[in-house]
Amino acid sequence: MQNLINTRVHDYYWKQDLNCAVTTLKILSELFYIDIHPQVMEAAFGLNAGRSATQCGLIEGSLMFIGVYGSQERIESSKIQELCQNFSEAFQQKFNSLLCKELRPQGFCPENPPHLCENLTNLAILFSAEFILVAMGGSQ
Repeated sequence: MQNLINTRVHDYYWKQDLNCAVTTLKILSELFYIDIHPQVMEAAFGLNAGRSATQCGLIEGSLMFIGVYGSQERIESSKIQELCQNFSEAFQQKFNSLLCKELRPQGFCPENPPHLCENLTNLAILFSAEFILVAMGGSQ
C-alpha cells in the first residue's frame, strides 16, 4: 500500500500540481474503490486553505473521504461525525498538529520549493487509510 501511495502522491504533486486535499481524496478513493462525485472533488480544490496556513488539507481530504465513504456504507451521520472527531484527534496525536503552518516543513516562505509536504503526505495518507480500515471496517 505504501508504494502505491508514494507513487500516486508524487504523480499528483509533480505531474498534475494537485493540492494535498485533492491528492488525499483521490488516493483514498482508489484504495477503497469509491467513486468521488465530481462536485466533491471540485469542492476539495477550494480547500487549499493551507496557503493561509490554517487546517491542513491532509486532514480536510481525509475528513471529506470519511464522510463520503461513511455515507456509501450507510453509516449514520452522527457516527460519521464521531469518526471524524476521532480521526482528527488521532491525527493530532500522531503528527502533533492539525495546522498546515506547523506540519509543513519550513512553514511558508516565498523561496520554498513546491510540494515540501510530499513525505508527510505519504505518511499521512497511509495513516488515514489504516484509520479507515480499523475504524470503519473498510476493505481494500
